[in-house]
Amino acid sequence: MKTFIRIILLLLCVINAHSQNYLSALIPRPNSIVQETGKPFKVDIHKTSIYINHPDLAFSAQTLQQIFKEQMQSDVSLSQNPSATIQLLISPQMEGEEHYYLHVKKDKIQIKGKSPRAVFYGIMTLHQLLLGDVCSTQQKRIVPITIDDTPRFPYRALMIDPARHFIPVEDVKFYIDQMVHYKYNVLQLHLTDDQGWRIEIKKYPQLASTEHYTQDELRDLIEYAALRNVEIIPEVDVPGHTVAILAAYPELGCTSSQNITKEVGKTTNLMLCASNKKVYEVYQNILDEVADLFPSQYIHLGGDESAIDTNWGQCEHCQALMKQMGYTKTSQLMIPFFDHMLGILEKKEKSPILWCELDSIFPPVTDYLFPYPKSVTLVSWRGQLTPSCLEFTSQSGHALIMAPGEYAYLDYPQLKGDLPEFNNWGMPVTTLKRCYEFDPGYGVSPTKQNHIQGIMGTLWGEAIQDINRLTYMTYPRALALAEAGWTQLEHRDWKSFKQRLYPNLTWLMKKGVSIRVPFEIARE
Repeated sequence: MKTFIRIILLLLCVINAHSQNYLSALIPRPNSIVQETGKPFKVDIHKTSIYINHPDLAFSAQTLQQIFKEQMQSDVSLSQNPSATIQLLISPQMEGEEHYYLHVKKDKIQIKGKSPRAVFYGIMTLHQLLLGDVCSTQQKRIVPITIDDTPRFPYRALMIDPARHFIPVEDVKFYIDQMVHYKYNVLQLHLTDDQGWRIEIKKYPQLASTEHYTQDELRDLIEYAALRNVEIIPEVDVPGHTVAILAAYPELGCTSSQNITKEVGKTTNLMLCASNKKVYEVYQNILDEVADLFPSQYIHLGGDESAIDTNWGQCEHCQALMKQMGYTKTSQLMIPFFDHMLGILEKKEKSPILWCELDSIFPPVTDYLFPYPKSVTLVSWRGQLTPSCLEFTSQSGHALIMAPGEYAYLDYPQLKGDLPEFNNWGMPVTTLKRCYEFDPGYGVSPTKQNHIQGIMGTLWGEAIQDINRLTYMTYPRALALAEAGWTQLEHRDWKSFKQRLYPNLTWLMKKGVSIRVPFEIARE
């Protein structure tokens, strides 16, 4: 009977050999792969064990144990012997914080990196080797290989929007579990908007919407993410997208909005008053708590889509301030407004991120909406304007994160006629192939893209009501963006990516992740 099973297994392997091999699930594709010769590594619970050379690798070791248990039904033990058959090593002399080296040979697996994060990414790559080579994995074997890998960009983010539709903590953790598999290292939480204020501020408890995160819940979430090498960056949007706070504190708005009823979730296009000293006093207290809660170096302050003319342009106090400052354009009031806000962050030793706004929302453009201080990291997002934003930031020396709407807005439909079926304002279609075509450097010379920090896929929440819709809109397009953020252009190939996609879709479904099946790519 055992012989018969072996024969069947061998036949299955031969049948699937054309489509399944040990490289067929690698997303993002590593930047250096050497397929070695020789006999495979055999996982044997009596001989195989895992050694770590630093206590910070304990979680990575546990993760690898889980992988062997799930993929090979093998309980691999930990060892204190440096000569153990599997070695996870921090190697400080390696260059690049996320640089890892994975070497598999007959009698040893070694994964080393400059940091615990790098070693963890090596384990994610090893996991994908097992997913891609089903036949060897079933036989508890890993073929010889050497992978020497480091990312193209250090900042690889996804952004979710609990402000518009709340996402419970356990669902956010579930989301983190999937994104780390593809080497994303930042999760931005859009916490405040016209539709809700989702973070507890102890000094102003009335701010919090019915569904919100307590500070204790956020501490737990931050710790959970950090263990998985994900940095959580909070976004507290100002001066627009602020109806949630104006509903609680209407006196923070402009004189032109004092008689407007503020309904959270319905009222839009109101702003904080640029000339009101209480605005800065309140946000001093808010941002103090946010800065103390989140260990990230960064706090995102929004700065986008502000209805300047209908708020500051019609506010008697803002107009008086404009005259006092000698300004000729109302948008120049952004200068003192953000001078105040950024000053608050500077005192807390935090760095600001803002959405990049230019002097027009459509081409042609000639400059920024206002002169951004050099300390600001900008995010390019508006469709058609990213080339201009890239050029301006290259000239001004601002760090830049690439999230162009035409490639990276994952709340957009994935195919004509596909979801979302509500709150769809005529969204353009962003297909999987379109996402994969994204080159964050836009083909400019290396010297003109040195300031690009990385990429971000955004999932605005107007039409994303729960975790199942969130992951459906994320995957598989986030796999394409992951490769844009990690893999050098010369190693990227759409045809190869399509083949490497299939084992990952299967894995995600087995994990209970709601995904969109990209049937259209098989018809090309």
